[in-house]
Amino acid sequence: MSTTRPCSPGDRGHEPSGASGVSEGSVPVTGTSMKAAAPPTSAEGARGIPGRQVRRLRLHGESGVVPLARDYTRQALYAWGWLPAAGADQRAAAEDVLLVVSELVTNACLHAEGPDELFLACDGKVIRLEVSDRGSGQPAPRTPHRAGRPGGHGMFIVQRLCLDWGVVRTQGRPGKTVWAELGAPA
Repeated sequence: MSTTRPCSPGDRGHEPSGASGVSEGSVPVTGTSMKAAAPPTSAEGARGIPGRQVRRLRLHGESGVVPLARDYTRQALYAWGWLPAAGADQRAAAEDVLLVVSELVTNACLHAEGPDELFLACDGKVIRLEVSDRGSGQPAPRTPHRAGRPGGHGMFIVQRLCLDWGVVRTQGRPGKTVWAELGAPA
């Protein structure tokens, strides 16, 4: 299901900036520690979805960005009720989200000069993950996929775990935003 559509088939709404898509006037969160992370905010109006909760984490220039992004996402999952998980299905859904965040941030580190920002949004049914970077490459699952071969599994994992994923480029600016959407636990 690899795509380059800016939105999934269900059209999650217009992306105002063409990238990470919070409404104009939203304040990006910067931080070097989890203390600097913003509390969850209701993003009513962000992409036109009332009740959508969003979080941002600036990653540009930070060290240890993969564990930082995972910890930040884990905190969001607790705030949004995905964790603590009541059962195995809920635990697996939360672990899938953490794995996809790890893969997207790792890909930005390995192939795109490092990630600039992690954006998370949850509307109760779907969680959207976005990782922005300044790289010019086009992420795609390696084909043919060879399970026994080291490396090259990141986008294959994203493709398998997500409802959909894609890439958004902003004209006149370097880089891209790679997004992925996962369903909420049952």
